[in-house]
Amino acid sequence: MSKHNQTEANKKWQEKNKERTRYLNKRSTARNFVRKHATPEDLEELKALIKEREAESSES
Repeated sequence: MSKHNQTEANKKWQEKNKERTRYLNKRSTARNFVRKHATPEDLEELKALIKEREAESSES
């Protein structure tokens, strides 16, 4: 498959799967922030948010 054909196929998939594409983009942004930009204070806040979210998920 040529590079152009692959790009077109990717665009078509993204159009058909907008919610999944949004999810993957947000996840990628979050991971990039944690890995490259977060301060120690940011990491502590994120840990607390994760604990809260885990507690909410386990209640369901």
